[in-house]
Amino acid sequence: MSKFSRDLHFPGRSPIRALGGMAATSHPLSTLAAIEMLRDGGNAMDAAVAAAAVQAVVEPQSTGIGGDCFVLYSPKGNGEVLAFNGSGRAPMAATSDWYLSKGMTKIPTYGPHAVTVPGAIDAWCRLLQDHGRKGIAAALAAAIRYAEEGYVVHDRVAFDWADSVENLESNEVAKEIFLPQGRALQAGEVHRQPALAATLRAIAAQGRVAFYEGEIAEDIVKTLRDLGGLHTKEDFAAAAGEYVTPIKTNYRGVDIYQMPPNNQGLTALIMLNILSGFDLASLDPYSADRLHLEIEAGRLAYRDRDLYIADPKKQNVPIEELLSPEYAARLRTAIRPDRAMRDLPPSLREKSDTVYISVVDKDRNAVSFINSTYHSFGSSVVTRKSGIVLQNRGSGFRLDPKHPNCIEPGKRPLHTIMPGMAVRNGRTMMPYGVMGGDYQPFGHVRLVTNVVDFEMDVQAALDQPRVFHDGTTVLVERSVAAASLRGLQERGHRCELAGDPHGGGQAVLIDWQRGSLTGGSDPRKDGCALGY
Repeated sequence: MSKFSRDLHFPGRSPIRALGGMAATSHPLSTLAAIEMLRDGGNAMDAAVAAAAVQAVVEPQSTGIGGDCFVLYSPKGNGEVLAFNGSGRAPMAATSDWYLSKGMTKIPTYGPHAVTVPGAIDAWCRLLQDHGRKGIAAALAAAIRYAEEGYVVHDRVAFDWADSVENLESNEVAKEIFLPQGRALQAGEVHRQPALAATLRAIAAQGRVAFYEGEIAEDIVKTLRDLGGLHTKEDFAAAAGEYVTPIKTNYRGVDIYQMPPNNQGLTALIMLNILSGFDLASLDPYSADRLHLEIEAGRLAYRDRDLYIADPKKQNVPIEELLSPEYAARLRTAIRPDRAMRDLPPSLREKSDTVYISVVDKDRNAVSFINSTYHSFGSSVVTRKSGIVLQNRGSGFRLDPKHPNCIEPGKRPLHTIMPGMAVRNGRTMMPYGVMGGDYQPFGHVRLVTNVVDFEMDVQAALDQPRVFHDGTTVLVERSVAAASLRGLQERGHRCELAGDPHGGGQAVLIDWQRGSLTGGSDPRKDGCALGY
């Protein structure tokens, strides 16, 4: 047993252990839907989509069918990792000149111009067709039931909901659905979404065509154009995700896989490459020494993220160079163990709401699945007939024509949501992820180093205190030890208490020798891991 396993004298939760299948999500109803799917003969992909669909109802601030998803999939745990990019594109009429001519200096965070064509439903249908057993109707059944019959609002959902009232009030339909009594729903109250239930039923019956070519698409396009958006029915009809080649690095004998750009997964790999040159295992995992190295590696990696990551179909991203050992060694020389770096250019940081799902089935198919509408309740635009919360991923674009991530027709923006997959000795070791907008590379690196360097079980690895450098300030969770905080300040870091906890995550570890699964779910959210 690791010396960092749970001390049973203190509050907390033990990891979940099982032999058959396992799912870990940020909501108990979602985890339950995944387990029910597995026990009903579905595989890991069926379970992941079922879980994501439930969360599209019961975590409306975090995700929805008006959002995007990315997926890493390892069939039978054989070490092969497939990647699917389910992120949406800008309307074909969207050019930087158009927005600049309207006096905009950036894409608005909320409203119609922040909406890219949602990619989630196309991705769900394609992945189920290619890798599932049960089909889209079975995957949506639990979500339809909760949307029609109602669900109880959980505590973290209520916390986020209350923080979104001002944005929800800006849209009449959003107010009607999500502020039904003129206020955010509170924990313990029951909420229903009948319009969304009808939409899910149509998709269950007709598949992706119902969303992208029928009345639902017409409702979305009309909603956006009435608000001044540039979207067309043709933009929706042309929507399609794609399989892409994942990117990876090797961290102390473990291959860590991420999505390629337009995804920010590259950021975590750069951080790991930098940290591989330091003996983390010799440090106290709770110390300022370790936190400082993590922060400095993150500052360097995020600088590169904001300089280079964009849609590779539109811009060349020098992935090989950025992941080379030589480049990591060069970046590492800028880090001093006793002092924070100076003169790094500031970069943009955003927090968001997202859901991450980790599933392994009895055949050891492993799915790392992330789905999001970006900011809480996305763009705050909700369609009246179909009840869909539309994402605001378009706000991730730039308007500078010289920037790689400048908006263009049909282009995908830089995306923060990132699934992870770890492979060791040719076998899949762990589907994992940490949600939380820009925090996610920090979260991935902290989870991986907790497991690999400090041999923590996955629940302990998720429980540990977190910090995040937002470009100017180190935002510190209350659980960070006072001595560690002082150590960071002595090195020159400006530190402040984080307003919200950093992200949330899930992971399932496969023990091939014992034939068991170990799962964990982040206490910063409402969810849990379950196995059978």
